[in-house]
Amino acid sequence: MRVLENIRVLDLTHVFAGPFCAYQLGVMGAEVIKIEPVGTPDMTRETGARKDLSAQGMGLGFVNQGAGKKAIALDLTTPGGRAAFEKLVQSADVLVQNYTTACLEKLGLLPEQLQAVNPRLICCSISGYGRTGPKADHPAYDVVIQAFAGVMASNGEAASPPVRVGPPIIDYGTGAQAALAICAALFSRERTGKAQSIDVAMSDCALMLMSANVVAATATGTAPRPFGNRDPGLATYSAYPTADGTVMLGAFTPKQAANLMAALGNDQAAREIRSGSLRDMEQRRDRYEAFLTEKLATRSAQHWEDLLNAAHVPAARIRTLDEALTHPQFATRNVVQPVELNGETLRLPVAGFSMDQAEIAPSSPPPAYAADSDSVLTSLGYSAGDIRQMRDKGEIA
Repeated sequence: MRVLENIRVLDLTHVFAGPFCAYQLGVMGAEVIKIEPVGTPDMTRETGARKDLSAQGMGLGFVNQGAGKKAIALDLTTPGGRAAFEKLVQSADVLVQNYTTACLEKLGLLPEQLQAVNPRLICCSISGYGRTGPKADHPAYDVVIQAFAGVMASNGEAASPPVRVGPPIIDYGTGAQAALAICAALFSRERTGKAQSIDVAMSDCALMLMSANVVAATATGTAPRPFGNRDPGLATYSAYPTADGTVMLGAFTPKQAANLMAALGNDQAAREIRSGSLRDMEQRRDRYEAFLTEKLATRSAQHWEDLLNAAHVPAARIRTLDEALTHPQFATRNVVQPVELNGETLRLPVAGFSMDQAEIAPSSPPPAYAADSDSVLTSLGYSAGDIRQMRDKGEIA
């Protein structure tokens, strides 16, 4: 079973946030048709760490969110391309795009125009700042939103300048929020029969990803300052050097902190933590930090991870991503799944969840540019001759 089976999604997005949204819908079973302009493939087809794949138009920047999709190329500014597009709109449940407002107007992609063709179409717009407000027309990418929304200023060490978060978390967080909104709109349509127009802003999603910081800033009038790996309040919620690396402690509650101290042989600290409060722990921060610094330096990070986890204390050795991917934990979760591409097996992240009654997986490898133009147009009733004429006119690729 696929939870979004028989749902058709038109994906007019590019780069990361929009394509990731459509990818998430696809791994849940939706039929996703990626529509790229004639002669202008998604730029991520040429990006990524594997130059050989980028040269083939299958760059890793595209592959990681392209699996399970069909790909066609249409020129929406031509009569034939527009007519084919409107047939697709008539057959679709969802359309996702991340064009600028000016492009939407030029191409006739405003929600009211699309829903005039298909009143049941759910239209999802993804942009840097949303379709309202003084920055609605301004361009943005992940790093720009990190700067604008306060993410960079919240990251880094206490004395360091603002630091960019490495992975494009705003893009992926935005894609996930958009997919959530689309699923909610589909559910609402089943109950009311009415479609929705969804406005997703990367800047809004950045605030959602910093909810605790946002609440603190609005309640106090002052933004929380970055503090790196050393929690300013709790010594038991910080990173420490070990004999061969670094271990991150996540003992946040008094019970966890008491278990931590007991596991490390400091029974006195364990007793006083059990009889006290979080505030008491904060007041003893420096004393606890001195003990933890000395103790944890005596053995390996893996030793402490194993020992503390066995004592029900959240803790982990700081790993590189390639190390993390080899851990047997991920092999049990099915979050990274194999996909065949040109005779090579690639491993792609699929979704951060599973379902006991449904399959969550891409249905096919990432498609080459315009790989499915003929088959999709044929399904709309176009003959081989029609398709040939459209291609000769440059209306499709």
